[in-house]
Amino acid sequence: MPASPFTQLRHRLALAGGRAASAPAEAAQGRRDEARTVPARLIEPPLRHIALGAPVAWPEDVGFLDGTQHVELVGYVGTDPIIAAVIQAAVRLRQARRMQHAVSAERRIVIGRAAALHALGGALDRHDIVSLEEEAPHPIRDLERANAMVDKARARLEIEVAATFRATSPSCWLVIDGSLAASPDWANDARMLGVVKSHASLPFEGSELETYLTLPPGYRSSIFQPESRRVTPLYAWALRLHDFVGRDLFHGLVRIEACATEATLAAADTISRHLMAERSPLADDPRADRLLYGIHDVERYLRARRA
Repeated sequence: MPASPFTQLRHRLALAGGRAASAPAEAAQGRRDEARTVPARLIEPPLRHIALGAPVAWPEDVGFLDGTQHVELVGYVGTDPIIAAVIQAAVRLRQARRMQHAVSAERRIVIGRAAALHALGGALDRHDIVSLEEEAPHPIRDLERANAMVDKARARLEIEVAATFRATSPSCWLVIDGSLAASPDWANDARMLGVVKSHASLPFEGSELETYLTLPPGYRSSIFQPESRRVTPLYAWALRLHDFVGRDLFHGLVRIEACATEATLAAADTISRHLMAERSPLADDPRADRLLYGIHDVERYLRARRA
């Protein structure tokens, strides 16, 4: 690999007390149009780095939930776009150190304007149809709205799959790829954990933000309560899975979300040690620094089903 033309700049930055970095962590910063600071209330003041000790494998059954979506622009009828998507969600359950299928579901969606969809005729029979008639036609805006609809449909499918799993496994730990705020049932479930890999929304500013973003590996932050979660309160904390030194500040950083209870406060260190043990084997994925292997296993399973 050729040497970077900015090596000297990074060296001077380090000498000046800064932190040299390489490429930004894949998708860790989230969508730039959503980047903002949402104040949080500290539950364990002051904000600090808390050492966790050695990772500890989960001693009991644990499920992992994730969803995927594959979206394609099928084409245009006149200037009206037609968008198709396959959305999937699944829970994979680890019992006696072996991963196995627990619950899965799939939906196929076609989105467009009524006149454009009519051109597809019987080809739509096995698909859910979503109309874009509410607003005046605009091909770019229609594409944006269609993608937002796919996101919401995937979220609904994940909630359905989680509910099906809970009906037969009410006390099993369930680790979600994403925020528990997607469902009040999730936020109130004492045996559910959300693992958030993107950080467009940050809970602190100034020196507290620096403390938050400079967690060493194997440490968690103090627990806080996001102010945006007042309707369905959650407790959250940052957890550093892998060292960020020489990389992006977001490298290896995830936010853990859990039910806002005293039991969560008491178990935060134990939960974090269990999640640290989920770092390996390392996923073959650009997001491997923030991707738990159990979640990666669900994604691989869903990709194989779609193939």
